[in-house]
Amino acid sequence: MSEPKEPNGEFESVLTYLKESRGFDFTGYKRSSLMRRVRRRMSQVEIDSYADYIDQLQVNADEFVALFNTILINVTGFFRDPDAWEYVREQVLPALLAERSPEEPIRVWSAGCAGGQEAYSLAMLFADALGIEAFRQRVKIYATDVDDEALAQARHAAYTPAEVEGLTEAQLEQYFELQGSRYCFRKDLRRSVIFGRNDLVQDAPISRIDLLVCRNTLMYFNAETQTKVLERFHFALAPRGVLFLGKAEMLLSHARIFEPLDLKRRVFRKAINSPISFNHFVSHGFPQRRSQDISGLEGLREHAFSASPVAQIVVTEDETTALINSQAEVAFGLSERDIGRPLRDLDVSYRPVALRAYVEQARLERRSLRIKDVEWRRAGETVWYEVHVNPLVNNAKTLLGVSVVFHDVSWARQLLIELEHTNRQLESAYEELQSTNEELETTNEELQSTVEELETTNEELQSTNEELETMNEELQSTNDELQTINDALRERSLDLDEVNEFLESVLTSIRAGIVVIDSEMRIKAWNRGAEDLWGVRREEAEGTHLLNLDIGLPVGEVRPVVREALADPAYHGELTLHAINRRGRAAVVRLLCGALRGSTGESQGALLMMEETKADPAG
Repeated sequence: MSEPKEPNGEFESVLTYLKESRGFDFTGYKRSSLMRRVRRRMSQVEIDSYADYIDQLQVNADEFVALFNTILINVTGFFRDPDAWEYVREQVLPALLAERSPEEPIRVWSAGCAGGQEAYSLAMLFADALGIEAFRQRVKIYATDVDDEALAQARHAAYTPAEVEGLTEAQLEQYFELQGSRYCFRKDLRRSVIFGRNDLVQDAPISRIDLLVCRNTLMYFNAETQTKVLERFHFALAPRGVLFLGKAEMLLSHARIFEPLDLKRRVFRKAINSPISFNHFVSHGFPQRRSQDISGLEGLREHAFSASPVAQIVVTEDETTALINSQAEVAFGLSERDIGRPLRDLDVSYRPVALRAYVEQARLERRSLRIKDVEWRRAGETVWYEVHVNPLVNNAKTLLGVSVVFHDVSWARQLLIELEHTNRQLESAYEELQSTNEELETTNEELQSTVEELETTNEELQSTNEELETMNEELQSTNDELQTINDALRERSLDLDEVNEFLESVLTSIRAGIVVIDSEMRIKAWNRGAEDLWGVRREEAEGTHLLNLDIGLPVGEVRPVVREALADPAYHGELTLHAINRRGRAAVVRLLCGALRGSTGESQGALLMMEETKADPAG
């Protein structure tokens, strides 16, 4: 029986809200794992309905952080799966270094780096292989994740003793510095590790990578999203580049673009003769132009830029708006007053597309970017743009600014729609011809069906393996939380023991008899002075009703002051009593009685202090 549609529809509305409000697109994640993580967070805040949880996200901005931390399970460690890392050390790195000259730079990408342990593991491997000085000169490690909180932790590079348990004493001594109770990765080597936010599904991949490490990240995505991410990885890798995956990730259906080096340890090499084209990942900058000595050239350039048929905006190196042409003013509601304002203050910086990230990337990497299929709704119609972001450099290779050009490709999309319509007509025309060949293809289809069933079974097993790995990491995360709670309880217990020892020391040090009773007149504390005065041990007295003690104390005189202390939190009374002490002799006892006040100011019992002043002359 299929699951009810309505709850799934409500869950999809949560994913849509996260994408529209915060830019996190989880629609490519596996639904079973994703629903389980979201439901866990909802149970923590005691919310049952997805609609109510969307309301909670709308009114409480901090809930986004808690939800993302629950969804993005940052379970990692140094040299996790040691056998696979040892293969990379012994086989992959020597081959990679042998294929490159001694001065050639090496680019490494750690995708889904979580708290940074994986990136610093790579740094230690390359430092061991090259030496410290050559590592600092040649190696750049780009570590990315979608979790900003995890990236902040990774940049600090400070880890607890439990988090570095997998490292040897030699590694700790060579690559870490003990600061307080934490181990910090060496600052001079940390400069070679660059952390940044990158969404593997939406953001452009880093290019020219020699070694790409993405372990136990693909398993959270569905098959379609995995394919998209792996195509980006194929583009990111340099020729003969190496891909290192987690033990739950197989690449069974991507053998055409990756060749296995060691299938058991999930190490693959980029296939050179790949059928995939990556033109949608790259764009070329403008050709260099030679300035000529023509009179009125500046005015001509200004009018030509303003009259350009495509919308264009130019920002300076510090992202200040420098130029806006007429088409951009009409299309995005800009004016000359916006010139000189920071790009982030303009609406066009985030709609129709979030420009600032692409401008920053073009500025840092000095390469052109192309953003396709950008939808913009205005005046009741939909316009489609292809946005080109190009760095502007002078002859001295100095960055002057960044140009953003919005090409209207609505006509191209209309042509595609018409082309699809034409293709459908052609398909209907070929249907009669196709029916003639169906009998000949029946046998082939049966064989193909058998192959597909085997592939489906294999993929289902792979999916089950990935699901189990995900649940294993969830259990590990829960175990870490329970360990933290257990440590806190242990510290509380030690504090309570210290307080009890201190109270016992105070009561023992007072020579006078001290008796503490609760609201029902049962003895809670009986110090050594009371033992000496009345001859009753503490074990016998504690828990006994005060008035039931046969110790020679005139309880008839004591009862009124005790009840007064139990009723009035501010009460303090003093009595002089004629009693019989432990030796059976008459004695005069001075008794002070006061209320035992709790944290709320109410009386919770009484405190009696008794001291023998002198012997009774009559005795």
